[in-house]
Parts: sequence; C-alpha cells; structure tokens
Amino acid sequence: MKPTNQILLDLREDKDIKQSVIAELLGMSQQQYSRYETGESELPLRAVRVLVEYYGVSAEYILGMKDVMYGVPGLDKKMTKSQTAGDVLSDILSLSEEGREFIAECISLRKLKETCSCTSRE
Repeated sequence: MKPTNQILLDLREDKDIKQSVIAELLGMSQQQYSRYETGESELPLRAVRVLVEYYGVSAEYILGMKDVMYGVPGLDKKMTKSQTAGDVLSDILSLSEEGREFIAECISLRKLKETCSCTSRE
C-alpha cells in the first residue's frame, strides 16, 4: 500500500489540480498543503473529511489502509484468478473517456446478450 503523502499527490495529479486549489479547499496555505504531500506533516482528520468528499474516495484509501479507492462493498471480490472488482474498476477509471465509453458499451451489449430470451421458433 502507498503512504498517505503519495496518495494525496496521485489524487491531485490525476485531476490535474494545483496544490494551491486543494490548499484553498482545506483553508490553508499552499506551503502547508505541500508538507502533507511530501510527508513532512501528517494530514489532520478535518482535512481527510474534506478530501474524502472532494475526491469521492474512502478515508481508508487516503490514509493508505486500503488499496481500493472507493468504499463500495464487493470491490474486494475476485472477478478473475488475479483481479478483484476494485482492480478492474481502477483499470477502467484510468482509461480515457473514449475508452470508458467503449467498456460501458461492451458491458451493455453483453448484458443484453445474456438476458435475451430469444428462442428459435419450431
């Protein structure tokens, strides 16, 4: 699992946001927020609460207690021999918007195929 400072950096960079924006959200200076990303200071609980809401991830993820970003039940369920549902979701979210749309279309088509009650007429 990653340390909290690396998670903070990754979350911010994934959204292409400057430190000053997050610092303002947390009501602090950019220099203070920078100390959280470098690991020089520990993130206070009130900041964790704000960041959980802002990024839409679980507190356990921000604190480095879980590898899965979202506090959704079942994400640790195995989908294949080597991947959990959380791994698959993380992979999907890392794709471009076009890639995510393609995956959503594939899922819709597969669901349609599996629920289709088309039978041949005799």
